Amino acid sequence: MAAEQRKLLEQLMGAGASSRSSQLSITDPKICRSFLAGTCPHDLFTNTKQDLGPCPKVHSEPLKTEYEAASPSEKQKWGFEYDYMRDLQKYIDECNRRIDIAQRRLEKTPDEIRQTNALLKQISDLSKSVETGLMEIQVLGEQSEVSRAYDEFFRIRTAMQSKADKERELKALSDTSGPSGHQKLQVCDVCGAYLSRLDNDRRLADHFYGKMHLGYAQMRKTYEAFPKELRTRNRPMQDDGENSPGPR
Repeated sequence: MAAEQRKLLEQLMGAGASSRSSQLSITDPKICRSFLAGTCPHDLFTNTKQDLGPCPKVHSEPLKTEYEAASPSEKQKWGFEYDYMRDLQKYIDECNRRIDIAQRRLEKTPDEIRQTNALLKQISDLSKSVETGLMEIQVLGEQSEVSRAYDEFFRIRTAMQSKADKERELKALSDTSGPSGHQKLQVCDVCGAYLSRLDNDRRLADHFYGKMHLGYAQMRKTYEAFPKELRTRNRPMQDDGENSPGPR
């Protein structure tokens, strides 16, 4: 856990580190504002592929308690929620870029697209041929042209078989096209991980309840909970007039 890592780091640095953090004020730039206002992203992905490492800023439990006890007007003056929101937005944007890249990797190659389009056209032409042939058989039957009707019937049967073959070929191409191959990969739209459509329920549950997926799900849910007006306005000004653009 990230909290345990911080405690270990404090032990390695000596007791002085903890005492120094207790001397910092709530508005000190060394304090992690995301930790005060919510959950620091560095605490969400420990021991996962997206591990961000220890937070470079101070996580002070006493200051978090002080922040939670503060009045709404004080919180608005400090603007920590805005900093927290921007921090989340940064990591969500990075995740979305990874999702886009992963999705492009699964797309068909130009040659596969040409093959798909060619098969679709052949299937369409064969469908029209079968439809026309059935109408022709009906007309020939009404004219008592039995021999010609039988010839047309066998031609249609051959066309229907060819159509079925092309449809199987198209399905095989769809199943094996792109780098995903027979694994039928897809990209999780929450965390960007690859998922196999062949995975059983247990493997899918392992993913959806995994630390990385839950971390990004929490990030997105928290970000969406911020009022729209907060997302579009500038950071509140501090008493000293400072308008810090940083994520924390």
